[in-house]
Formats: sequence, C-alpha cells, structure tokens
Amino acid sequence: MSTPARVVVLDYGFGNVRSAVRALERVGAQVELTASKKAAVEADGLVVPGVGAFAAVMAGLRGVDGDQVIDRRLAGGRPVLGICVGMQVMFAEGVEHGERAEGLGEWPGVVDRLEAPVVPHMGWATVDAPAGTALFDGIGDERFYFVHSYAARTFPLSDDIPSDSPINRPLVTWSDHGGPFVAAVENGPLAATQFHPEKSGDAGAQLLTNWVTSLR
Repeated sequence: MSTPARVVVLDYGFGNVRSAVRALERVGAQVELTASKKAAVEADGLVVPGVGAFAAVMAGLRGVDGDQVIDRRLAGGRPVLGICVGMQVMFAEGVEHGERAEGLGEWPGVVDRLEAPVVPHMGWATVDAPAGTALFDGIGDERFYFVHSYAARTFPLSDDIPSDSPINRPLVTWSDHGGPFVAAVENGPLAATQFHPEKSGDAGAQLLTNWVTSLR
C-alpha cells in the first residue's frame, strides 16, 4: 500500500482553514496545518489558503516567510496549490479600494474588483476548463462554489508565450460574473483556484483528489 501524500496547509494566521484540512484528509492526504518553513518546504504538496483582503493576506504570508517558501518550492518544481485569495496573491498586484498591493509575482497581471451588478460573487457557477487539464479531469462540466469580490480578469502570461514556444503555456480555466475572470490556473508545479474546492461538494473533492494524486 502506497504512503499517503504529505500535504502542508500553510498557517499564517488567516481565517478558518480547518475545512480545507478536512477535505484534503478525506481524499487520502496526510495533512499538517503549520507555519513551519521546514515542513512547508519538504512536504509533497503545499496548500496556500486565503480569505479576506489581498494586502492583509500578503502581510500574513510574509510574516511567516511564506513568500520565500513558495518561491523555493516552485524553483525546485515542488507542487503548490493556491485557493481563493491564495490564488490571487500569485499575481503581480492587487487593487482594493484604490490601493495597490504587491503580490508574489508568480504571474503577471492585476487582481481587481469584479464589474458586475451584484458583488460579491457568491454561490455555485460553472467553469470553462481547457483541453489537457489535470485539475478538472472528469469534472469539467461541474459547478464550483465561489465567494469573492475581486479576481484576475485577464491572464497576460498566456499572451506573452508564443504558440510555437517550447515553454508550456499555462492552462487557464475561466468563469463569468459580469464578464470573464480567471477561475483556475495550472502552470507547472503551481496550480490555483479562485473558487473553494473544499466547499464544492463532490466536484471539489474530485479536484482535490486529482491534485493529491499528482503529488506521488
């Protein structure tokens, strides 16, 4: 019998992340909620959760050297999964209430307020997953649970890489609320979702299963 994948959910003092821990345990991962740099660097997979404001999440991450941990893991090709604001901070910057905050800069682009009649976007929505997706294998037609007022509404990196480039273009999944926005990204060892897979029922559980399975 194979050893369960070891997953660290990064604890940087923000929000209730127990639901993410439980969801990962249910799909067979061995999960630790910790701020330990050593554990976060050495785990098979690192999950970066996020709720609240972009700037506050960035401050929390820097407070436990999460930015360094994420950089180190990605430089070594070790998987990272960002969820909700944990996805947003992977972009270069976020704009909230007219204030700009620097993100982790793993991807170019800006996270800003959705332009829709009703904000926040709260509830179940479909996604448009690309061909070749691993995260959405078998669940591309399902609905996922979103709670957010901000999102990346463009993904410049896809446009920056020519179609004939030897570099793999990121796989970007889109959804729509007053206009298209980035719902998920798969980019080598870095994957992220704007929605909450841990709150997305069977579809979310299958997405987490797909990710955890890829760690071994």
